[in-house]
Amino acid sequence: MGHHDWVHLRVCQECGHVGCCDQSPGKHATKHFHDTAHPIIRSYEPGEEWFWCYIDEVAFELEDAPPAPSHP
Repeated sequence: MGHHDWVHLRVCQECGHVGCCDQSPGKHATKHFHDTAHPIIRSYEPGEEWFWCYIDEVAFELEDAPPAPSHP
């Protein structure tokens, strides 16, 4: 098995919690927001540099954001 195409990771910008996207069975990133009220996540996928705000339900990008971490 190669890259896990069915689950995409999202990382909380407030505390660094990494959770699964809403396409995953657990929806852990959304659950984390409901548990903590941390509103901003970003994609943890290589080459994806977008953020998401749960409060405003809006995706955005930051021009000067550091690149997403690369997976080994």
